[in-house]
Amino acid sequence: MEPSIFKYILRHSRKEQLLILLVTVLSMPLIYYSLEIPKLIINQAIGGDGIPASILGFSVNQISYLTVLCCAFLALTMINGGIKYHLNVYRGVLSERMLRRLRYELYSRVLRFPIPYFKRISQNEVVPIITAETEPLGGFISDAFALPAFQGGLLITYLAFIFNQDIYLGFAATAMYPLQMVVIPKLQKKVNQLSRKRVLTVRSLAARIGEAFAGITEIRSLDTAQFERADISDRLGSLFEIRKEIYKRKFFIKFLNNFLNQITPFFFYLVGGIFVINGKLSLGALIAVLAAYKDLAGPWKELLKYYQIKEDIRVKYAQIISQFQPSQLLDENLFEPSTARPEPLEGSLVSSGLTYAEEGGVRQLDGISFEIPVNQRVAIVGPSGGGKEALGRLIGGLINPSRGQLKVNGSNLAGFPVAATGQWIGYAGQNAYLFNGSVLDNLYYGLKNKPLSSELAVVGDEASDHRKSEALRTGNSVFDVRSSWINPIAAGVGNETELERKVVELLPVVELEQDIYELGLRSNLADGANSGLVEKLLRARRDLSVEIQQGDLADLVELFDYNQYNTNASVAENLLFGVPRDSSSALPDLINNPTVLQLLSRDGLLDELIEAGRKAAETMVDIFSDLPPGHEFFNRFSFISSDDLPLFKRMLGRIDVDGTESITEEEREQLLSVAFMLIPAQHRLGIIDDALQVRLVEARHRLADTMPEELSALVTLFSADQYSHGASVQDNILFGKLAYGQAKAEARVGELIRTVIEKAGIYPDVMRLGLSYDVGIGGANISIDQRQKIALVRILLKETDMLVINDAISVLDGDTSKRIIDNVQRLRGDRGLIWVLGDADLAQSFEQVLVLEKGRFITRG
Repeated sequence: MEPSIFKYILRHSRKEQLLILLVTVLSMPLIYYSLEIPKLIINQAIGGDGIPASILGFSVNQISYLTVLCCAFLALTMINGGIKYHLNVYRGVLSERMLRRLRYELYSRVLRFPIPYFKRISQNEVVPIITAETEPLGGFISDAFALPAFQGGLLITYLAFIFNQDIYLGFAATAMYPLQMVVIPKLQKKVNQLSRKRVLTVRSLAARIGEAFAGITEIRSLDTAQFERADISDRLGSLFEIRKEIYKRKFFIKFLNNFLNQITPFFFYLVGGIFVINGKLSLGALIAVLAAYKDLAGPWKELLKYYQIKEDIRVKYAQIISQFQPSQLLDENLFEPSTARPEPLEGSLVSSGLTYAEEGGVRQLDGISFEIPVNQRVAIVGPSGGGKEALGRLIGGLINPSRGQLKVNGSNLAGFPVAATGQWIGYAGQNAYLFNGSVLDNLYYGLKNKPLSSELAVVGDEASDHRKSEALRTGNSVFDVRSSWINPIAAGVGNETELERKVVELLPVVELEQDIYELGLRSNLADGANSGLVEKLLRARRDLSVEIQQGDLADLVELFDYNQYNTNASVAENLLFGVPRDSSSALPDLINNPTVLQLLSRDGLLDELIEAGRKAAETMVDIFSDLPPGHEFFNRFSFISSDDLPLFKRMLGRIDVDGTESITEEEREQLLSVAFMLIPAQHRLGIIDDALQVRLVEARHRLADTMPEELSALVTLFSADQYSHGASVQDNILFGKLAYGQAKAEARVGELIRTVIEKAGIYPDVMRLGLSYDVGIGGANISIDQRQKIALVRILLKETDMLVINDAISVLDGDTSKRIIDNVQRLRGDRGLIWVLGDADLAQSFEQVLVLEKGRFITRG
């Protein structure tokens, strides 16, 4: 990227900047005449002196001359306003285009960062730079040349007009400018230094806050919250002092500037008044000069403001560029899209004197040499930190050696474009990342190398053509993200149907099939989904009910009954006899409906439930007070978190002294929410007794008769012959709750559910729902072993000549790992497989085993 913001602007918008300058220059005469005409109106048209006999052959009198001048003034005002409007719009569009280009270039550079560089920077530093810190640069880009030209042109025009009226008044108007031009830059220099310091401090603060997010478990478990607060407080204090100093200096500059600007009118009134009194200057000329000087202050202030902004932007741009120019930045040409599939890998992977060390670190690989046939199955083992992980990343093409070369097909692997290495070599690491989306989205992610065929834009689609045109003008990607990107051929199949079949076939290879099935059971079926599937699920519900009764499993499931309280469901579920239609809604929030609260209050249940919440909270505080955050009891009694415990403790202390009447309305709602989440069979606190359960069922009946329309629209009620779209597939089939505390209830009922699902012929549908399950950001909604299995299927799905699996199933137990390794080896056949293993016992089935320790081979076999 260009080292200077002005060079960057000229490189990408030279023509646009010249056009703005040209229009600006051409508008100056119009502005000059808009100042001259008011003088003519006062001195000639109104004063009656020098009225021409005719204009363009038409005779005029004083009134018609006044009318002509006023109309000319109005026309000039409209023309100047129109030019200014179009200039502003054009500059705004140019600004946004350049901002889009800059952000895209910065993001593209992030993709080219060497992998080790990501260890030294925080995403909380980089993300704000691209999104927030570039915003002022975008606003400045369109003004970089246009604003000083336009405001400078205005300044010169106004000064020319003033000098034309009287040379002494002209000198008076400019008397303070030399002083301002000397003093202001000196004062601004210190502000620039403080601005640079502020930017660095904010980035450091963002990185530290990001660390707190990543290390929240350690902060809680090690009780370091007070230290973290003190650290952030100190950083905020430093930022406060910097900003305070900036404000003091900036406003002093503004004060000084305003003071100097007000000295000039003093000379105008004194000297100009004397000239008018002595007849050396007309009153109209003095009024016009005063009007011009009033307008003169605007451009001068804008120019001084521009200078301040320019210096700030110059500092910002330099800091941004420095952050995005790491050493060993990958060549942009390596990321060009491929036009054809590269020739298959052949021969051997050969290294000679291969050395790798990260900046400032010890050597992880120390001059190793080897030759591995690309179709061989090789295991790499050794102690942690011995170099095996680094070798896996080198072979995977993710990092480049510090010295030596790694050659394939006789050429240096580091010199091949990413499009080639991505099709030759599949890689999965220990911390493989899952993107926000469904399981299937993540499995297909490796097949999205470029849009299929030539779908850069839909022919005849005006919106698509416009997007492509704007992308070209701003140096962005012209590929349409709305095109079809998933390429079945990259997976070795011909169409999407075969691709889906291959995904299903790969699930058992990594023992992921049961996980996907269970995710499908946990999924919600969307409103308006396939009616045939809904009917099959309801049939499975009826079959399951019969099987439970006949199979002596009635004690393992408590079915929903409109006239009975379900002790394995929460108070809220029992009262509503339903679940939220939208899974993002919290059931207790729905219960806090005015109609519901009024009904509970009328039945005397509201105070009783608040008291139940108080008792439950009191018990939880007693149990949890001495337990560390993350203890298993927190999951069991999830309605009170470790963060909320101190709040409840203080509230309960007040209640003990002053009674329930002393708490606020918000605290009453908190206690009520605790009561709504109580599950008698699970929590076994004896608070929701039989009598209260009967009263809650009675309240349920009355609520069903009077349920407000807005609440009914948010809730799916339980019904034996209707599907509840707010509940999971499993809960719909079960139409009840598993009995808490019954031995092997989940496993036995799970087997029965599987049986009725297969009998109803909806097992493939459940699997599709599981593949559509949202994994969350980074796979937060699923377990770590599921994340590793999904990442493994992702690289198995793509047809590559060689796979590098870098300790990618480290969280699995030894037996499971061995089965998966055997399955993958059988699947790969005679295609290359390099597996970095943490357990040497798992390497026995490989054709070659390399043992690394302290960066060197100690055994090969």
